[in-house]
Amino acid sequence: MLSAFQNHIKSNRLFQPTDKILLAVSGGKDSMAMLHLFVAAKFNIGVAHCNFQLRDKAADEDELFVQQTCQQLDIPFHSIRFDTAEYAEKNKISTQMAARELRYNWFEEIKNTYHYHFIATAHHQNDVAETMLINLTKGSGLSGLHGIKTKNNHIIRPLLCFTSDEIQQYIFTYQISYREDQSNTSVKYVRNKIRHKVLPKLVEINPNIIESLNKTARHFSATENILMQKIEAEKKRCFTTEKELVKINIEHLQQLHPLATYLYYFLLPYHFNFDDCEQIVLSLDKNSGKQFFSTTHQLIKDRAFLLLSPKTAKQPEPIIINTVNDFSKSPINIKFELIKNENITFKTAKNIAYLDAVKIAFPLCFRKWKEGDRFTPFGMKSKKKLSDYFIDEKFSIPEKETTWLLTDKNDNIIWVVNSRTDNNFKVNSTTKTILLLETY
Repeated sequence: MLSAFQNHIKSNRLFQPTDKILLAVSGGKDSMAMLHLFVAAKFNIGVAHCNFQLRDKAADEDELFVQQTCQQLDIPFHSIRFDTAEYAEKNKISTQMAARELRYNWFEEIKNTYHYHFIATAHHQNDVAETMLINLTKGSGLSGLHGIKTKNNHIIRPLLCFTSDEIQQYIFTYQISYREDQSNTSVKYVRNKIRHKVLPKLVEINPNIIESLNKTARHFSATENILMQKIEAEKKRCFTTEKELVKINIEHLQQLHPLATYLYYFLLPYHFNFDDCEQIVLSLDKNSGKQFFSTTHQLIKDRAFLLLSPKTAKQPEPIIINTVNDFSKSPINIKFELIKNENITFKTAKNIAYLDAVKIAFPLCFRKWKEGDRFTPFGMKSKKKLSDYFIDEKFSIPEKETTWLLTDKNDNIIWVVNSRTDNNFKVNSTTKTILLLETY
């Protein structure tokens, strides 16, 4: 088994022999077998153990067992205790999901702090089969059916070449001590239902079901790799990025079939699900303005593009500018200066505003736009609805949301920042002092 273990690591290029590996060890038979194999192979390792405080005294005994094992083997030991139940309740997630988030976040911290190259978990072929069946019941796509990857960035699974029975035999042969987690026998959890009720029935149909499901998982994984190459090529055609805003070309998008599937893979990194993507597709031929939200991002259907950006925070509070020097408190990076109107070379740029200082009544205010706002765009004589101005200037919905207005004490718009000043505050031949504002 040691030879198969070493060959698996080498053939899958999991790590180099000189790399420092952090082993996630619970104290159960799988992780203890992994620890034994790493020691036998004489790799450079450390051990991380999480006490989730879900099994009272048994959890503390697991922690002590792993700690004492590491002391006997002279291996660096890292441990932590989590209030998993509180974290799950606070974040409104299951206990299992809470434990997963807590442990992987902490593993990452230990890896970075102590300069480990990879984190090794003790997943094996039965785990792959169980994960596939669980995801199949949820209606997962290919990404859920390839099971557990052998290597995912710096997370490695060096036991994926073994079944649970093979690990059990190894434990028995070398008389390796381990702790039995009684919760593994309970069918309260979905994984345990699959393990104890579903898989035994499948074994009756196919005695080699674990091997068959793992072979299928490898096929799915290879197919997904080919698919993702095509997805990335089409994504490059459809996507353009401007700072935090992603613009998805609707015309290019509508040339793709099946469109909802393409869109699902495009938007997967932004946490949109397949149902979201089907609804987005239905909105493509409708008017602008329809919005969709994932847990982290918002997507807006505009005229020619889908506009994707991180979720916007709450509408910012207005910023009051009592004197010229208060421009240093403005919500945007801005330079300000009072200059005499003598021999000025005026620059034509949207980020620069030349204003007649005498016409400006303090206090001023930086605020966002609201329905009913009007102003007289520079060069025009009559007022215009700001909403109409936005349409004429082809402002996207996110651009409207991020644009600041500078107003005077009577709430008159002085400047649509980075776009247009109000004609009533323009500099002319009678202007003596100019307030020069420039964003950067």
